[in-house]
Amino acid sequence: MRWPAAKSGGLGVTAVAYVAIDYLRILSPTWHERLQPVLWSLLALAAVMRVPYYRHWSAEFRAAIPFLASMIFMLSALLFEALNVRFVTAVMGLDWHNARPPLPDTGQWLLLALNEKLPEAVVEILRAHIIGLHHYLMLFIMLAFSVLFDSVKAPGLGLGARYMFTMAVGRLLRAITFASTIVPSARPWCASSRYGIIPRHPHRWAQKYYVPYAADTEAIRQVIVRDMAYVDTSNYIADYRPDWGSMSFLIDFLRPTTSEGSSWYSLLKMAGGGCNDLVYSGHMLVAVLTAMAWTEAYGGYSSALIWLLVMHSAQREVRERHHYSIDCLVAIYVGILLWKMTGFIWSAKGGTRDSRLAKLGKIQGRLLQAAKDSDMDEVRELLKDVELGNQEGQKQGPSKVMWLFASGTIFFSLTIVILAFTWTSDG
Repeated sequence: MRWPAAKSGGLGVTAVAYVAIDYLRILSPTWHERLQPVLWSLLALAAVMRVPYYRHWSAEFRAAIPFLASMIFMLSALLFEALNVRFVTAVMGLDWHNARPPLPDTGQWLLLALNEKLPEAVVEILRAHIIGLHHYLMLFIMLAFSVLFDSVKAPGLGLGARYMFTMAVGRLLRAITFASTIVPSARPWCASSRYGIIPRHPHRWAQKYYVPYAADTEAIRQVIVRDMAYVDTSNYIADYRPDWGSMSFLIDFLRPTTSEGSSWYSLLKMAGGGCNDLVYSGHMLVAVLTAMAWTEAYGGYSSALIWLLVMHSAQREVRERHHYSIDCLVAIYVGILLWKMTGFIWSAKGGTRDSRLAKLGKIQGRLLQAAKDSDMDEVRELLKDVELGNQEGQKQGPSKVMWLFASGTIFFSLTIVILAFTWTSDG
């Protein structure tokens, strides 16, 4: 891969310093406590000093509405994801999770084999918790704020809007994907440790459509032939059903217990992570989007370093069995493709250099003739047309963002309504 050239090395050095100083929390907590406040103070002071000299406030104001719309879309997608995270674990009950072995993962086998072949120092580096989810988020924030130093193309809010919009689409697709087929956790004890008070028995949907056909070969053949759930399971094991008013349709998804709060919102606030929200990895999606943003907006060798950290995070997710190999691989594919598809929101290339070159190509003949005739007024007019055309292209960008945001919001809302109507009508 050819890395785009960075405008300066300052942002890359700052990123390396941030990751290195934060890793001191493991190597030397004392030095970490001393150096981290100094780093943040210097960065905040530098940013504040650059604010009066920032020249792109008009572009930032134009990008404010897409930024806010993308934020709302992302928060909605995260809420939808949180509901599904609880659902895919609670619907099967604790007994199913405790008895279900992990899937065979050749990526895990490979890492275990490499542990036997590689030097111990290399293995320890692969095991090290060098970077986590919050680091990738902070690296992106540093990237967006670097517009103050002209290290990244303005507007920073446009870059933020693209990041959040892409994240929202990725999270929405992820929730739909892992809720479609429930995959057993690579850590069999996960459900008991995180959701120890959910019912032990499966939900009535699973009792009717899954349990009778889960292990009996002949029953599976019959349900394929009949294409109908034919086993009589009318005597369901009942669940606790609190009064959540208009949100009572969520009871079948969340399966609350008497000790988990009086509302669906308080139940979700108690969540401490998922167990079966596997395909694909949400942590890896964040890492890949940060790396893609950094590569396009800044480039340089620091981008290559961030991609190395992404690969390190992927193997550690598999090594520690937070995810299967397929979860991390699919997250990398999806993250790269989604970022490529959302370039109309903000792009380091579009709207400036590329559009100007295209415009110049169209008027090249007229420009050369005006230069030969020493007609400087004509030359200035032609160059002014190029600049105005570029500004017009930039102003049209937010409208495209709003159209796509509206389409995504409509799709998201319709999905929730259809699923809620379908599943609640069964009861």
